Amino acid sequence: MPEAPRTAVDKALDLVEAVTRAPRPVRLTDLAGEVGLHRATAYRILLDLVRRGWVLRAGDRYLPGTAVLRMSAAAAGNSLTALARPVLRDLSGRTGMMVNLQVPETDRARVVDVVRPERLAMISHLMGEALPVHRFAGPLALVAALDPAARAPYLRPAEDDGYPLDGDGGLLADIAHTERTGIAVERGRNEKLVASISCAVTPGPGAPVCALTVVGPDAEFDEARLPALEQALRDAGGELRRILTDPQRGTA
Repeated sequence: MPEAPRTAVDKALDLVEAVTRAPRPVRLTDLAGEVGLHRATAYRILLDLVRRGWVLRAGDRYLPGTAVLRMSAAAAGNSLTALARPVLRDLSGRTGMMVNLQVPETDRARVVDVVRPERLAMISHLMGEALPVHRFAGPLALVAALDPAARAPYLRPAEDDGYPLDGDGGLLADIAHTERTGIAVERGRNEKLVASISCAVTPGPGAPVCALTVVGPDAEFDEARLPALEQALRDAGGELRRILTDPQRGTA
């Protein structure tokens, strides 16, 4: 009997499986060839898979998304978390702070990895939590890196909580400031006496792939130390951007 034609679901699953099998982020052309699809067809399907969180795009390469990570610990070994973990460790060591990795979801950012020094065990690591933009630095950095037209879903949780959008102290002003500086700053909105700074990582044209966030006691984010913390964060963001652009760098 002739083989039945592949359905749209078959093609999507073939691409997800190919991405999770790959030892490192893989290019569109290689993915299309592996699963036997025309490049344009594979690209259209991948757009939907990225939108739904099954695949992450980093520049011209693809890797497993948060939906895959939540379902399969094995897939995480070939994912963004594996590539980013050395950067998180180095940043935590350089700053003495907790560092986390967040990825964008439909209207929030989810924490997918954390490095927390023992001295900060009293601060919640929020691993696996989905965080709203008006309370946390990570989603603020991610939203500020988005095209303005793509920000609306992230503003809705703030509106639902009654958080002001307009005015000098409103969320839109915070987003505009973060867009200008490249660094999101949060002090005490989620936990009193806890502060955080974050930067988005965007390896190529398009939306950010993830955010790196430094978290610690508010007293240690004073004017004397904040510039050094911000520089360490910028350096780490640049290193992760290079790793995602050239994945071999992360496996050396």
